[in-house]
Amino acid sequence: MVMSVFLSFIFPPPPSLFIKAMSVVSLTSLAYIGFSEARGKHLNYSKFWNANSLQSVTKIKLSSRTGMLFLYTPAFLAALTSFVLFPHHDFRTLLLKSALALHFFKRIFEVLVVHQFSGGMILDSAIPISLSYFLSTAIMIYAQHLSQGISEPPVDLKYPGILLFLIGIGGNFYHHYLLSKLRGKGEKEYRIPKGGLFDLVICPHYLFEIIDFLGISFISQTLYAFSFTLGTIFYLMGRSYATRRWYLSKFENFPEDVKALIPYLF
Repeated sequence: MVMSVFLSFIFPPPPSLFIKAMSVVSLTSLAYIGFSEARGKHLNYSKFWNANSLQSVTKIKLSSRTGMLFLYTPAFLAALTSFVLFPHHDFRTLLLKSALALHFFKRIFEVLVVHQFSGGMILDSAIPISLSYFLSTAIMIYAQHLSQGISEPPVDLKYPGILLFLIGIGGNFYHHYLLSKLRGKGEKEYRIPKGGLFDLVICPHYLFEIIDFLGISFISQTLYAFSFTLGTIFYLMGRSYATRRWYLSKFENFPEDVKALIPYLF
């Protein structure tokens, strides 16, 4: 029953063992990393860039700006290149390519113009994150390309997906902007974020990123897109849980009623 309902929302999986395998790999690997984050084993970027510092002493460190550009640029280029590699596309595929390109363009713009950085990034963490973004973007577009010519899902989600995507990308940008205003020029210390949904959750930018990717998966309606989005949700749940724990440990006045990711719930 549940499976039949779910199948009404997606294209039939293409006869591609690669796409099916990567759907499983994306979901399970991201969920595992999210579980590891919650347990205290962090990817070394942002406020956790020097976590497990004894293990990081001999590893290559990138500046935060360089590291973040390394994360997002390959995925952005993959989205742009898809317009050339797959020039003949239907409206849904055009929407997906455009949404992915805009998502990573915004990320690069924020790195160059918005964010105020204070730490660094370990190359050993930057490589798998960059590879994940690049592969997920390329595979999502390829899976969409394979779905062209197949009967549309009984329930069309692309227009709700556009709305969710715009809400997600706008809310994510707004809360990144609020974070950037916490420090003056040259300041590096962390402060408790205020404004927007920061009064309810410590990671509203993660919440809106989830809404962003839900919008992308609704636009796509492929098994791979939903698998990657579900994996992303698990990862960001773990990362936000660890972030809240970090703030509680660093600030005695951190309000305990502020949740990690979902207002009033988690």
